[in-house]
Amino acid sequence: DKLGNIDFGSPASQYFRANILRPWFAYYLKDKGKLEQPEALTFETGSNRWTSFEAWPPRANVTQRNLYFGANGQLSYVPPPTAAPPQFDSYVSDPAHPVPYRQRPIEPTYNPADQGGSRWSTWLLEDQRFVENRSDVLTWETEPLTQDTAIAGDIVAHLFASTSGTDSDWVVKLIDVYPESYPKDPKMTGYELMIADEILRGRFRRSFTRPEPIPANQVIEYTIDLHTNDHAFLKDHRIMVQVQSTWFPLYDRNPQEFVPNIFLARDSDYVATVQRIFRSSRYPSHVTIPVLTR
Repeated sequence: DKLGNIDFGSPASQYFRANILRPWFAYYLKDKGKLEQPEALTFETGSNRWTSFEAWPPRANVTQRNLYFGANGQLSYVPPPTAAPPQFDSYVSDPAHPVPYRQRPIEPTYNPADQGGSRWSTWLLEDQRFVENRSDVLTWETEPLTQDTAIAGDIVAHLFASTSGTDSDWVVKLIDVYPESYPKDPKMTGYELMIADEILRGRFRRSFTRPEPIPANQVIEYTIDLHTNDHAFLKDHRIMVQVQSTWFPLYDRNPQEFVPNIFLARDSDYVATVQRIFRSSRYPSHVTIPVLTR
């Protein structure tokens, strides 16, 4: 089975229907057979294999590890040094020039096949290199992995960030970077495959029912749930994190100045702002991943 450029190595959908769905429906809807399935049976992408767990998210054999943002775009398990002053990386977020969520041109979602079709069904698998040269996207990545790193469970980003405005969106993406030499599948050489993603609108950082402005130029910790995943970052791959503040038109543009109702914002309400992501011992921005040991 394949989806976009990603090959699952076997007919995974056929296996799912025959060995998971069919016995389940037969047991519960027809009172036939025995149901001998684990609490959680998942397909581990990357390694392309089925795995079973006694609970989901898994509790056994999982260690929560922090990947810290560092200088020069480095990402590692090593915390920032305690003696270092507050450090940060910054970018200008301009609502007039938002980061696209997929490569342009963005065709209509339901574009007929005879008019070029649509990439809507595979946009989550697009190579993220199309944004890596933008000045409004920050990137951190590990060195090539010396061994496979499997993750299973919750992924959570902890951003220590400030904005010169009074509202902001924060987008975090966890990415699997393929090796620069990949003879197994040359088209995947250097490919940046998004594994997890989420956006947080700063006005809702404390409550979804009572939005509030962000204090300008004040460092605030944002906890962003990237949800659960079952994926293996293979040896010689890299783990990457990208942060940005627009993701258009998947999400509407934030004016970046607090207004009571964004849907009623005027053109003059949309302003460019300076965004800072901090990476020091006091403000250690990081992503927590659930590393699975076997």
